[in-house]
Amino acid sequence: MTGPTIAVHHVRAVLSGARRAGVDTVPLLQAARISPLLIGDERARIGADRFARLVKEVQRATGDEFLGLGPLPSRRGTFAMMGLACLGCPDLGTALERAVRFYGLFPGGPEMAVTAEGGAGARSGPDPGPGAASAALSAEFSIRTDLRPYPEATFLAESVMIIWHRLSSWLVGRRIPLRHARFAHPAPAHAHEYELLFGCAVRFGAPRTAAVFDARWLAAPVVRDEAALTAMLRRAPADLLSRREYGTTVTERVRRTLVLALRAAGPARLPEAAEVAARLAVSPATLRRRLQEEGTSYRRLKDAVRRDAAISSLAAGREPIAELAARLGFSEDTAFHRAFRRWTGTTPGAYRLRPRAAGGPAGAPPGQQS
Repeated sequence: MTGPTIAVHHVRAVLSGARRAGVDTVPLLQAARISPLLIGDERARIGADRFARLVKEVQRATGDEFLGLGPLPSRRGTFAMMGLACLGCPDLGTALERAVRFYGLFPGGPEMAVTAEGGAGARSGPDPGPGAASAALSAEFSIRTDLRPYPEATFLAESVMIIWHRLSSWLVGRRIPLRHARFAHPAPAHAHEYELLFGCAVRFGAPRTAAVFDARWLAAPVVRDEAALTAMLRRAPADLLSRREYGTTVTERVRRTLVLALRAAGPARLPEAAEVAARLAVSPATLRRRLQEEGTSYRRLKDAVRRDAAISSLAAGREPIAELAARLGFSEDTAFHRAFRRWTGTTPGAYRLRPRAAGGPAGAPPGQQS
């Protein structure tokens, strides 16, 4: 099985608020089955399921849904009540406006806004109808607060944008493609990961942090009910941190094709870009263009799928390295070793022998999404 992995700098950011609050972070890492020794390894990657568990443990330890990263805590249960407020809305635009107003009632949180441009102007009023939203060309969800004075502001800003995007897609039952995302902070050392996180082109050093998408999505009906919200909250934050496959982007469809190829019995032969294009009923040139518009490429997707599958297998510790290399489509063990060293800075054998956290192997990814 294969699934996404999370770079270790995100793990350090999640823990920073707990550390400032005087919380011992080692038990939190152990509860999430993450070895504390991995935190100092710049190239280490953690399974997404364990990262989600860590977020839940930090929220519990700090009593703060913002993980102790903001100027004031957001009490646990706040997000659930915001979700309930959104369920009765006729469309996504109205739900987002309600969510913005809801969080505006609490001091200390990021000031957020949703606006539409091109025809309808900014959305305003209690419940604007879907017709006005669809008249605009683009819409923007933005953070108006300057988060830069706060520690870990980079992580807090990207977390707000990721959760907003995932929640919006969940509300309408379809993944919403972003045109681009921009951040007020300078490009961090891990800037190359942002395009994969958001599935679009990303800019840094902007006047404010925002994500831009087609305004027609504001008119999409809210299709979730209270039972669905309860189920989602039970799995939170995993469902909101993952990129749920709704099949609405080319990137998702290509990645799913590659993941399914790796799950096939016997040594894998990952399809070439032309084969995937044929399966999607587009030309290879169109596939390249659409992936480029979504901030990625076939080669990068293939590389990421192989990397995550390799880390998952090595963390589980059962598959011989030679068989793993063949299953991932490497013609020679040496080619796999070179690729793995490029991904992680170490060899497959050394990665497998890393110290294990309490409860199981360190850093094992889930068998899930993207």
